[in-house]
Amino acid sequence: MGMLFVKRVIDLVGATVLLVLAAPVFAVVAVVIRVRMGRPVLFCQVRAGYHGKPFTLLKFRTMRVATGADGRPAPDADRLTSLGRMLRRTSLDELPQLINVLRGDMSLLGPRPLLMQYLPRYTPLQARRMNVKPGMAGWSQVNGRNALCWEEKLAMDAWYADNWSMWLDARIAVRSFWKIISLDGISHPGNATMPEFMGSPRKQNSHHLDRTTEKRV
Repeated sequence: MGMLFVKRVIDLVGATVLLVLAAPVFAVVAVVIRVRMGRPVLFCQVRAGYHGKPFTLLKFRTMRVATGADGRPAPDADRLTSLGRMLRRTSLDELPQLINVLRGDMSLLGPRPLLMQYLPRYTPLQARRMNVKPGMAGWSQVNGRNALCWEEKLAMDAWYADNWSMWLDARIAVRSFWKIISLDGISHPGNATMPEFMGSPRKQNSHHLDRTTEKRV
């Protein structure tokens, strides 16, 4: 409990400082999105938080509103704008999540919050990622980001939840800085963003965590 309290204090102080420092950038990005793409400026979506509790994730909008002939949203590749690609490359679209951190929905560091409909698709191993609060940057992000397949990402998230420490968070924080600068792993190969997670073969996934983390720790 003591270390979790320290982590929460770091989240509060860190998010406050970052919001103050990034306020000019925050304002400029909001204005540019309003001019280039119109309203809304923010993208709000319900995601799964700690132990699967739903919360509303905040991001800067990177896609235009467009639907296909069937009335369903057009593919991400068709909706993602040039401004949106730039925001994603630089991770500026994630800035509003500092508000989520202040609210207590998220931590600065932890597994990325995913869609609610993924919860029943997780294997028992993958579901262990829900035992920690989601974060703006995590172990899978600094080890490949969206260039990884879902099984690798979720295995690393579960490993983080099982092995969390302040030292591990410090390593992630340093490596996150370089990951943003290098612009690696922004999208999954062959996709504009990341394809939907449809579930993993459970009998194959039981040993995937150890194989994945052995190569990257």
